[in-house]
Amino acid sequence: MAAVATTGIGVGVTKLQQPQKPRQNKSLFFGQRLRIRPSGEAQCSSRFNFSNPKVVKVFALGGEWIDTVHNLFVGVGVGLPCSVMQCGDVIYRSTLPKSNGLTLTVPGVILALGTLSYLWATPGVAPGFFDMFVLAFVERFFRPSYKKDDFLLGKKLGEGSFGVVYRVSLANKPSSKEGDLVLKKATEYGAVEIWMNERVRRACASSCADFVYGFLESSSKKSAEYWLIWRFEGDATLADLVQSREFPYNVETLILGEVQDLPKGLERENRIIQTIMRQILFALDGLHSTGIVHRDIKPQNIIFSEESRTFKIIDLGAATDLRVGINYIPKEFLLDPRYAAPEQYIMSTQTPSAPSVPVATALSPVLWQLNSPDRFDIYSAGLIFLQMAFPGLRTDNSLIQFNRQLKRCDYDIVAWRKTVEPRCGPELRRGFELLDLDGGIGWELLKSMVRYKARQRLSAKAALAHPYFDREGLLALSFMQTLRLQLLRATQQDYGEAAKWITNLMAKSGTQKDGGFTEAQLQELREIEPKMKASAPRNALASALKLQRKIIRTLNESMDELNRRRKSFWWSRWIPREE
Repeated sequence: MAAVATTGIGVGVTKLQQPQKPRQNKSLFFGQRLRIRPSGEAQCSSRFNFSNPKVVKVFALGGEWIDTVHNLFVGVGVGLPCSVMQCGDVIYRSTLPKSNGLTLTVPGVILALGTLSYLWATPGVAPGFFDMFVLAFVERFFRPSYKKDDFLLGKKLGEGSFGVVYRVSLANKPSSKEGDLVLKKATEYGAVEIWMNERVRRACASSCADFVYGFLESSSKKSAEYWLIWRFEGDATLADLVQSREFPYNVETLILGEVQDLPKGLERENRIIQTIMRQILFALDGLHSTGIVHRDIKPQNIIFSEESRTFKIIDLGAATDLRVGINYIPKEFLLDPRYAAPEQYIMSTQTPSAPSVPVATALSPVLWQLNSPDRFDIYSAGLIFLQMAFPGLRTDNSLIQFNRQLKRCDYDIVAWRKTVEPRCGPELRRGFELLDLDGGIGWELLKSMVRYKARQRLSAKAALAHPYFDREGLLALSFMQTLRLQLLRATQQDYGEAAKWITNLMAKSGTQKDGGFTEAQLQELREIEPKMKASAPRNALASALKLQRKIIRTLNESMDELNRRRKSFWWSRWIPREE
């Protein structure tokens, strides 16, 4: 049995002794003063049978020193206070039980929170992984399956350069309201539109028209065709409603189902336009939160849903999914020049092509913060706001003329107002009066959406939190929309400051704002040619830039050739095929 000693400053373990014969003169390392005494002669003589007393004394002292050293290095060991060792008895540290639990540390918690924040930041790496490999897989077992022969074609609803749209019904249910559908035969970008609509249906179904099914039909007589099916929600677009002389009162009737017994005037019109803009921004926020940029926002692509009494976005053929890089080609852009933002491109054109899917997914939060691609749609929504407020800008010719005037003013809408307001007609003047209501908060929102630099525009989230939408509007928000709006207003400032801080950290050297050099600055650097009379460093820099320009051109040509040879996209395998 081991003799145990505990004190306030340390612990120690003595040599193993018999309990019936304890050693009274044993020295302890901790707990009391270390005392060294020679052993008695009787004890020494029992060990050493020497007749010389000096020899006996020397060996006795030597034995005591050996015993002390043994206690110091072997028996006692190194002791620590119990508050450190977390023990109640005198035991060795090596015999303490090993903890199987997770030990939390401040750096570990910070790293974990940072990783989670990154994975869930827009456009959402973790939600995208779950969407693609779980939700999309499960959805295929429950969605309906159709083919072209299952439909009876009805009225043609529209036709464009990318396809033809029909109102159809199911062949086996010709008179059923359940079979009232919209069918689109896509001539171009059909695979892209199927992908985008399926993504939207899983992530933000209320933002766009109710998508049902999309498939590729092949035959020996003609080339393969993509077919897309939606539930019929209405045939009135915002463009049709805006062109009416009754706008915006005709929208009030659709939203409320009745005409309000209120006098017509600016206050009533402003309330209707506020409701329309809030619904458009809610839809855009849903798209942008899942990493999709529409790139073709205009009144013709906003439809009124009669069932939900809200405006929804349609026609995702030009949209791009920046979470995985689908339909993103830096050198090409699909846009309507009447509503397109000045930059025309949503991302930097320096990359020869979109990176591979794993790389694009991993870097998507960083690229989103650096480029702010969603602000492209915000500019287009701002022009829609402008058209609804100014009756004189609702035609194509007047909108084109406005874009020219704004360009001459360096895309400064305040300068444009100072130019046209002194000599404007009654229609433009009425628009300024409408936006100046309530202290001009409508004009402030418009200025924040229609800016030259994309990063200076509000996001859809920030626009929804703007004081312009403090009023209830025509249609009361649902509980979830109200909760979401309050959360946006509570967190928007902090989120914006955090995003600005991260962007400044990632900005290139030589700049302090906007995340690096602009496209114009980079183009000026590339166009520098070596000069014979210039200094050696300038010639070296120009030569390096010229070489870089040649390398990028070669890469672009190589990637274009590979894209032309590639017959299908990897994600087209997800689209059903009907033989």
